[in-house]
Amino acid sequence: MSKRIYLDNAATTKTATEVVEAMLPYFTENYGNPSSVYDLAATSKEAITKAREQIAAVIGAEPKEIYFTAGGTEADNWALEATYELLCKKGNHIITTKIEHHAILHTCEYLEKNRGARVTYLDVDENGIVKLEDLEKAITPETILISVMFANNEIGSIQPIKEIGQIAKEHGIYFHTDAVQAFGQVPIDVDEYHIDMLSSSAHKINGPKGIGFLYIRKGVKIRSFIHGGAQERKRRAGTENVPGIVGYGAAAERAARTMQERTEVERKLRDYLIERITKEIPYCRLNGDPVKRLPNNVNISFQFIEGESLLIFLDGAGICASSGSACTSGSLDPSHVLLAIGLPHEIAHGSLRLTLSEETTKEDLDYVVEKLKEIVARLRDMSPLYEDFMKKNK
Repeated sequence: MSKRIYLDNAATTKTATEVVEAMLPYFTENYGNPSSVYDLAATSKEAITKAREQIAAVIGAEPKEIYFTAGGTEADNWALEATYELLCKKGNHIITTKIEHHAILHTCEYLEKNRGARVTYLDVDENGIVKLEDLEKAITPETILISVMFANNEIGSIQPIKEIGQIAKEHGIYFHTDAVQAFGQVPIDVDEYHIDMLSSSAHKINGPKGIGFLYIRKGVKIRSFIHGGAQERKRRAGTENVPGIVGYGAAAERAARTMQERTEVERKLRDYLIERITKEIPYCRLNGDPVKRLPNNVNISFQFIEGESLLIFLDGAGICASSGSACTSGSLDPSHVLLAIGLPHEIAHGSLRLTLSEETTKEDLDYVVEKLKEIVARLRDMSPLYEDFMKKNK
C-alpha cells in the first residue's frame, strides 16, 4: 500500500527516534541488573533514577513518588486493589464513573464480586463530563476511594479533575485518576489537583510499550502489588525493565518540552477535521465535549452504518482508525462510553475515533475527509435503514 495515514494514536503511538536512541545502550552495553553492586549495575541504577526524575517533573511530583509498572492497566489495578485492602475495615465504598477504561471497571467488578466492595458508577452528561453535585451526593461515611479518569480514551472529554480532587480532599477520601490519555497531552500538577494516585503508560506518548507508572503521594500507605524482591522501594518486585524505564523518561521529557507547541497544532487540526466532517457529511454528530477535550481526539458517530465496516474500508484506503478503545476493538457490543452519554445502540455502533499526532498534516486530513465521504455514502447506499429513512423524509 503506497499511502498510509495513522490516526489511532489513542491506541498507541510510534516510538520517537530520540527515545529509541536513549534506550539502545541499555540493551547491549549498559545491561547490568540495577540490584547488583558492580559498576555496570550502577549505570543502570543511575539511568532509572534519571528517568524517575524526568517523569516526576512532568506532574510536579517527587521522584520517590513514582513507581514503575508494566503499564497503565497494572497501575490502575494496583491503585484500586491495594487501596481497598488498606481501607476496607474503615469502609467498603468506591466511587467511579460509567465511562472509565475497563482496567478500572473490571477491577471494580472484581472487588464487588470477590471482596465485598460497594461501587457507585456515576453517570456523565451528554458530553461525557461528571457532574460535581452527583459526586458530592454519592459520598458516604464508608467512601474510601474516588477514581475518575483524567480524560476519556474514546471521546476525549477532560474531567474537572481539580474540583474532584478538592472534593475528595475535603472529605478525607483518596483520589486516583487514570491519566493514561492525558499525561503529556495536557498540563498536570498533582499538588494543585489534589491527586493521591495517578496511572500512566509510556506508549501513549511516543515511548515504548510494556512500561508505565503509578504515582503514589507520600503518606499514602497502600501495599505492594507484586511480591518478591526489594525493587521500587519494596512496593513492586521484579527486575526493572531498564530500557523501558529509560525510554519512558526520555518520552516524558520530550512530551513536556514539546507540549505547548505540539498540542496547539493538534488542536487546530482537530477542529479543522471536526468542522469538515460535520459540515460535509450529513447525519453525523461529534461525541464528547467540543471544548474540554484532548487536543488530538475526534470521535464522530455516523447514522445508518456500522463502525466495523467503516474501519475496513478506511483500512483499504490506507487510513488507520478505531471505533473506540483498542482494548475492546474485538467486541461487537457498542461502546459503553457512547451508551453512557446517551447514544442509542444503532448510532453508537456507527462511531469512528480519529486521534492525531504531531506528524499529522492538513493534507492527510483532507484525504481522510474525501475518503470518508465516499465510504459513508457507499455504506449508506447498502443500508436498508438509510433507504427507509430517505423515503420517509423526501
